[in-house]
Amino acid sequence: MIYDLFFFGYNGFKDGENVRKVRVKVDEIIRARGITQTELAAKAGLRQASISELSNNMRNSINREHLAKIADALDIDDITELLVIDK
Repeated sequence: MIYDLFFFGYNGFKDGENVRKVRVKVDEIIRARGITQTELAAKAGLRQASISELSNNMRNSINREHLAKIADALDIDDITELLVIDK
């Protein structure tokens, strides 16, 4: 699982070093499925603000429990449908 390979938050790199970015694809998924952030939040049992922050990739750390709830709500079994690593 991708999230087990990374420590989200402090990454140990100095400013300016090339760091891969973990991007959550919530926004792409909900658009493709025709649902809203509010609907996903209700299905996942999370705050809409949390879904919004993940959708806009505004978080420096990602809660694994939140990812699991979102994956469950969206019936996602493959974590690569939810996360991508950008260079």
